[in-house]
Amino acid sequence: MAFSMHSHSGQFCPGHAQNRLEEIIDTAISRGMKTFALTEHMPRDSDNDLYPEETSILPLRPRHEAFLVEAVKLREKYAGKIKILIGFEGEWIRPSYAVLVKELASNPVVDYYIGSVHHVHGIPIDYDITFYQKVKEVAGGSDELLFEDYFDAQFEMLKALKPKVVGHLDLIRLLSDEPNRDLREMKGVWEKVVRNLKVIVEQKGLVEINTSALRKGLKEPYPTRSVCEEFLRMGGMLTLSDDSHGIAHVGTNYGKGIEYLETLGVKELYTLEGKSTNMECQVKVQSVTLASVKESFKI
Repeated sequence: MAFSMHSHSGQFCPGHAQNRLEEIIDTAISRGMKTFALTEHMPRDSDNDLYPEETSILPLRPRHEAFLVEAVKLREKYAGKIKILIGFEGEWIRPSYAVLVKELASNPVVDYYIGSVHHVHGIPIDYDITFYQKVKEVAGGSDELLFEDYFDAQFEMLKALKPKVVGHLDLIRLLSDEPNRDLREMKGVWEKVVRNLKVIVEQKGLVEINTSALRKGLKEPYPTRSVCEEFLRMGGMLTLSDDSHGIAHVGTNYGKGIEYLETLGVKELYTLEGKSTNMECQVKVQSVTLASVKESFKI
């Protein structure tokens, strides 16, 4: 039962991703996906948070609402072929965003949101090296100090939002000087990582194995091996995502991701059962064997 809990489209994330939502769903079906989550980036509420290619926040909220309408339509259209989950990727730019995330999540068609951190000190950490160097200087001039600030921001996000899925937990590695470094080598950083993992376990959240790290040149998916081993030791639950930004990314590196999970000794993954599939209108965690994911996925 192959699945992905994290995806984007060019239709609703223009300039950031490619292709229409329906094309992406068709591709997911062709790759053997049985569950596929639609999780466009949430709208932001300040022009200060715009990316260089954006000019105004004004189109963002209407685009989000249009996404939800289209997602419901496609969920119904493809109900016999694939289970569609409807969500969004939450942005933790500053604590005030908690109100906006919760407001967006209150829409009854939303099954869940991903808890992600793409900004530290209000500056993007994965957009490009220029922004990364800027925020590193703000943090004190070293990767280690910036990593600590990143995991502190993530801790704030976890406590405030309690997300059902935590996105690319160690995304901060991407543009660092040593992106494949074992986080245990940085004592202060590792203490914060362990603290955050304990919170996720307490909240019964899912940490995604995000294979987009591999297409971006990292040696391992997010999160790195030491993080996964610690999380599993705590009894944590892992899920799986391609973090696709168009049809070219759907299921990308899933073969390597499955091998990675096998080397970690993982036999069971977890996904979610959407509100539309049960009478209680509550999202529940569902277990999926890694063997079934491997069997149904089409390379």
